[in-house]
Amino acid sequence: MHKNTIFRLTALTLALTAGQAMAAAESVIEKSFYPYKGETPKAAGLSAGLTINQANVAQFKDIIDPAFYGFIEKGWLEMQVGDTTSFDLHPNYVEASRQGQDQVKLGAKPGQIEGWVAGRPFPQEPDANDPRAGEKLAWNYKYGYNWGDSAAISPFYWKYRDMDSAKVERTIKFDFHFLNFTGRVNQPPLPAITPNPSQLFRGIYVKVLEPYDVRNTQLLIHRAQDDLKRDNSWLYLGFQRRVRRLATGQVTDAFLGSDLMIEDFEGYNGRISDMNWSYKGTKFLLMPFYNHNDLTLDSETHKDNDGYQVVAFAGQGGCFPNITWQLRKVYEVESAPVEGSHPLSKRVHYVDAQTFTVPRTISYDRKGSLWKTFTIGQAHPDHHLPKNKGSGVSIDDSFSMIDVQAMHCTTGQFKGQVDPAMSKPEMFSVQHMRATGN
Repeated sequence: MHKNTIFRLTALTLALTAGQAMAAAESVIEKSFYPYKGETPKAAGLSAGLTINQANVAQFKDIIDPAFYGFIEKGWLEMQVGDTTSFDLHPNYVEASRQGQDQVKLGAKPGQIEGWVAGRPFPQEPDANDPRAGEKLAWNYKYGYNWGDSAAISPFYWKYRDMDSAKVERTIKFDFHFLNFTGRVNQPPLPAITPNPSQLFRGIYVKVLEPYDVRNTQLLIHRAQDDLKRDNSWLYLGFQRRVRRLATGQVTDAFLGSDLMIEDFEGYNGRISDMNWSYKGTKFLLMPFYNHNDLTLDSETHKDNDGYQVVAFAGQGGCFPNITWQLRKVYEVESAPVEGSHPLSKRVHYVDAQTFTVPRTISYDRKGSLWKTFTIGQAHPDHHLPKNKGSGVSIDDSFSMIDVQAMHCTTGQFKGQVDPAMSKPEMFSVQHMRATGN
């Protein structure tokens, strides 16, 4: 065969191989970020507008997580079904994931990762035969687009409720602020805030606005880029007028007497290396995703000056958000604490496959008994506040942490705002806590 012919055939083969590889890589991105593009999940007898209650819940046992199934079976609430809709993340985050695809690898031990710059580190479907599949999913959550590069919940109302009497025992009004120092894809500066001498990945800043007895209580969390480094956390107590560093164990104490630990925030607020992660499978489950503006909202309390209304609560003790639920693709991930002194034996997280938020978590005590169940309602940004439209952020919009052993719950009503002006870097410092604490 002529040399030129051989050369052309070789070049053609290489081009075809490269084209096939590019197509396969793009298929991974499409499947990860747009899982409902080709087909919407279905279940026998399920349709938008359906109410699931005691009478018919058995029919849908396979698509409701076991804790919530038990609640409906007891008559604690009815579940309203909505259409499955796509929660497209910001195109810049998708592109960062595309650019980083196959560049990211786990290190030798949990908490170590190499090659990540921004985006979803492991967009590939989890492999049940991969012993570290759960850990990869945990990294996808940690480096997810939850609240984007920065955002604020202002105001944020927590109510402490007795599930038997439905009495609201206490209401606390907060401001919460979130800021990513690295892995930024949308809000300048990109891809990182500099200088960053402490090499931080993320900051969380919390301030209590009401009531008077805890007003000006502040919490600051610094999470390092290096997951093997412990978080630095500080608490400012208004009545003492001083900042103190939180001991490691305090992140698993009840936060301000609520049913939440600091470690519970956003579904899991800790290091990857603090848990042993296990991937338990992929399934379709009803999840708390909805359009905020389409709901019947709370018209009686917390109405904002701009007319914004928070999600209403109903059901047993007023402990359940009055929302609609979508059938969605979910990864079931189990996290078991490395330290035996932890108050939990494990959490089971139901991770949304498209957004990598954690809208449902079930927690078990040291004896392995069901203890708490956490719901974080996800609102579509294009059906929320005007400033959130086009942000590509799945908006945390309501929460319910239920302690089934104590028959008590803490509920959350949000005004989530994707607005970089509300969460500036200088806010995430001990000096800021002291300056604003008086």
